[in-house]
Amino acid sequence: MDFKDWRKSTQENTEEEKAPKINRFRGRRFYDYIDEQIREAQEQGKFENLQGFGKPLNLDSNPYTGDKTLGYNLLKSNGYAPPEIELANEISRELADAETKLEKLRHQGQAMRARRVPPFPSEKRAFNAAVEKATAEYGQKLRELNRKILTLNLSAPAAMHRPLIEVEKQVQQFRESCPMFTV
Repeated sequence: MDFKDWRKSTQENTEEEKAPKINRFRGRRFYDYIDEQIREAQEQGKFENLQGFGKPLNLDSNPYTGDKTLGYNLLKSNGYAPPEIELANEISRELADAETKLEKLRHQGQAMRARRVPPFPSEKRAFNAAVEKATAEYGQKLRELNRKILTLNLSAPAAMHRPLIEVEKQVQQFRESCPMFTV
């Protein structure tokens, strides 16, 4: 540290003392400072030689599995999941399949109504029979899915619980969206 004579006048200060101190971080947020440091390190190539560079992160470890870690890893590596998740997936898959069948029937009815030549009475009867059969199967499938949902809600944690399907309401909505022909 240099000795500074305080007795000298302020006009005789050296150039270094006259130059204002530049604080490159003044008036900036902390996050801007961090971003700038990261950008400088990237430009200098400091992140390129790190272990695991360019490889995906291993996010398989789950701290909540506890003693069951080995079992869950074994199930996952062989394409299986815990029973609760398998049941939830099965419910979703079966509900989607049932909705797909109904959508095909709706589309068939709309196509029959939209064509130039009106449908023959035999086509109308066949369509009406298909709608009745699909309605009965849909109601039965929803009741079966409700039983599976109850089983799931009893065995799974609260976060995985599903509400029961309102069977009569869903069947009524299908009937309204796919009206039958008058013969």
